[in-house]
Amino acid sequence: MGKDGTIGGVGGDWNNEGGDGDGIAQAVLASSPDAIFAVDRDLTVLTWNSAAERLFGWTAAELIGRRAPIVPDELVAEHNAVLERARNGGRVSLLTKRLHQDGRLLDLRVDTSALCSENGALLGYVSVCHAAQDDDAAQGRAARRATLVSRLTDVVGDINAELDLSVVLDRIAASLTELTGADAGGFVSIEGDRLRLVGVHRLPETMRGATADLHTSLVGKLLRTGKPVLLETGGDALRDLVWARLPGLHTIAVGLAAVGGRPYGALYALFAGDRAGHLELELLELLAGHAGIAVGNAMAYQEAVRQRAHERAVFDASADGIAVLDGTGRVTRWNPAAAELTAVPAEKALGGPPPFPLPAPGEKLTFQLPSGRWLDVLCAEIRETGETVVDFRDVTRAKELEEAKDLFLATTSHELRTPVTIVRGFAGTLDSRWDHLSDADRRAAVHTIAERARSLGRLLDQLLLGARAGAGELEVKVETFDLGERVRVATDGLPVLSDRHRVEVDIPPGLPPVYGDALATDILLGQLLENAFKYSPDGGLIRVQAWPESGRVVLAVDDEGLGIAAADRERVFERFVQVDTGDRRRFGGVGLGLYIVRSLARAQGGDVTALARPGGGTRMRVVLDAASTT
Repeated sequence: MGKDGTIGGVGGDWNNEGGDGDGIAQAVLASSPDAIFAVDRDLTVLTWNSAAERLFGWTAAELIGRRAPIVPDELVAEHNAVLERARNGGRVSLLTKRLHQDGRLLDLRVDTSALCSENGALLGYVSVCHAAQDDDAAQGRAARRATLVSRLTDVVGDINAELDLSVVLDRIAASLTELTGADAGGFVSIEGDRLRLVGVHRLPETMRGATADLHTSLVGKLLRTGKPVLLETGGDALRDLVWARLPGLHTIAVGLAAVGGRPYGALYALFAGDRAGHLELELLELLAGHAGIAVGNAMAYQEAVRQRAHERAVFDASADGIAVLDGTGRVTRWNPAAAELTAVPAEKALGGPPPFPLPAPGEKLTFQLPSGRWLDVLCAEIRETGETVVDFRDVTRAKELEEAKDLFLATTSHELRTPVTIVRGFAGTLDSRWDHLSDADRRAAVHTIAERARSLGRLLDQLLLGARAGAGELEVKVETFDLGERVRVATDGLPVLSDRHRVEVDIPPGLPPVYGDALATDILLGQLLENAFKYSPDGGLIRVQAWPESGRVVLAVDDEGLGIAAADRERVFERFVQVDTGDRRRFGGVGLGLYIVRSLARAQGGDVTALARPGGGTRMRVVLDAASTT
């Protein structure tokens, strides 16, 4: 389209000697008594004929290339609806008002149709206008239409202000009766092959939720015709969904509402008399179009609320700490796990930086908090918002286990190397110098080899027990046995093993027998006694006691040694863990003893705990089930 008021191509020639189509089109436009103008899809004026100049007061030169300011504000919604109908095919004709350049309102009939290319692509719209001052009836209808369309604008705004879907549907039904004068209104949703009444106004509330077959309904008929509205009077139409229990109603008008370009439902306007006409159908069609938008908005809002609730539930329930930072690195969201892991409550974290450094996006940073807890920290940027999401989890146990395993390997290597070196040395001496050694020397060497071999055997037995306990493969035989007797056997001869320790045994007469495994208890008790001697290097009292307590039997091994810090009293029962005394090699061992003790106790249905003794030292408290005395 040229900018000279023509409909031909750019630079089209009025006086084309070949008499081409462009020249004829220009002549038709110039000669038409009706105002004709065309706009593109953005409503920019492409052509503006002489009659349009006379009718509206603007010249083609003033308007081509810009929007024509001829639609009153109160009729913008009507104008947009007309364009939408024209875009979907067909000519739209209506009496309405348009603005003159001097501000006067012109009563016009405006016929609008789509402007399409040869292949059917939408290029814009063409409107033909002429004055209708002499048509009093037309003026009355135009005034009524303007009033109703103005009211429609208010109604649509009211509907769109509500975001609860069920309320939206009821308001649409109520607005339908107000605008069309219908006696009742309803909104049905399309659910597969069924219709469901989901919005009602002036209908019995008991009808809400009623269903009907889509294919045999008026909505099905409307879908098959491809039209946006349908009017039925009497006859079989009265058998449709809404009419089944409403005697006395005479006319049904149905308008289709689409969401996202797909039919979602339909509006029913129900009349007791024959009052539905062309204007009512136009209003029904306009409202149906707006209803689809309002329903879509409400559905999108509900989905957003649901999605946000889902995200909030995941955010709050996550075992990982999650934080959201704004573009300046300040915390805007801080989930409960984040508060628990860092000991920083949300009210203190919000608005400030996170209490740890951040890695580069896509990388992982392992960081230790002042509390001693280790965190693995990851972060990702949200480019659209400039925010950063930080995810961090507690890896303290894994870190400790990794360190404990390293210590275990080093300790085990040392524990194995010492006896193996001694055995190898003495065996080599015997091999190379047997004839030069006295009998006493040879016996002493063999005795040392035997002692170190026994130490190696005990170490390997402990490693095997630890491996079986870790795999849950400890086997115990639960039967009744005399715990007091096992204590006496285990402690017999202990006082002579050390001149710095005193051993006391306190087993009351009549101590009830226990349920458990005698052999497992021997191993357990032996390990506890060994630890009592090992971790009280300066000597002192080692006391073994047992007593009945609430249907169970308690066995306690006390020492006056180094003691165990409160923070370590559970950790000492883990694999490869030894209390840090400042000299890990001082006492030897591989950190499996107490792990095996607890595994054996629990395998028998009992347990073991570490307690502090008043005045210093440690109490190891073992509990086993007492056997019935009946």
